[in-house]
Amino acid sequence: MSGFSTARQKMVDGQVRPSDVTDIRIIDAMLAVARETFVPENKRALAYLDLDLDVSEGGSARLVLIKPAVLAKMLQAAEIKETDHVLVVGCATGYTAAVIGQFAAQVRGAASSDGDPANAPFDVIVLNGATEIVPEKLYGQLREGGRLVGVFATSQPPRATLVTCSHGDFGNRALFDAAAPVLPGMERLPAFVF
Repeated sequence: MSGFSTARQKMVDGQVRPSDVTDIRIIDAMLAVARETFVPENKRALAYLDLDLDVSEGGSARLVLIKPAVLAKMLQAAEIKETDHVLVVGCATGYTAAVIGQFAAQVRGAASSDGDPANAPFDVIVLNGATEIVPEKLYGQLREGGRLVGVFATSQPPRATLVTCSHGDFGNRALFDAAAPVLPGMERLPAFVF
């Protein structure tokens, strides 16, 4: 086994499995996708650590790969089926989309918090980061019965949350406490203070 293959196995065994991720499709996908190839060369040694990894390169907008365990737990909660069409918002370098692509019918990536209205509706929308606002534009891109999963930092502490669309209404279920970098365009507007 190469150094990265060993690190990938240790990431799954030491971070993902102990986080109650039991969906074998997610485990297999995280073992199959070489996370280091989605990271700039000077940060590849950090690819499998339990941290939110900044993968931005000079001058570009901030791009982040969220912690492997947080990603895996959110994907498990989304219950992605092999027939689902999935949108990843804040797709960074494409790692999350590559993992989901191992077991979903179709995956699209959107860098913008506007999502991908031209290709909506989606069965599942995954936020590759946190939102400080209610992402209503994205809610409108869910199919009936669709799910949106991400870290909601709309209150404290931030929580990974599953949103479901049923008859035009949206229900929220907090999954677990989690922190992640806020996605561009999903920041809370500053309040006016006297």
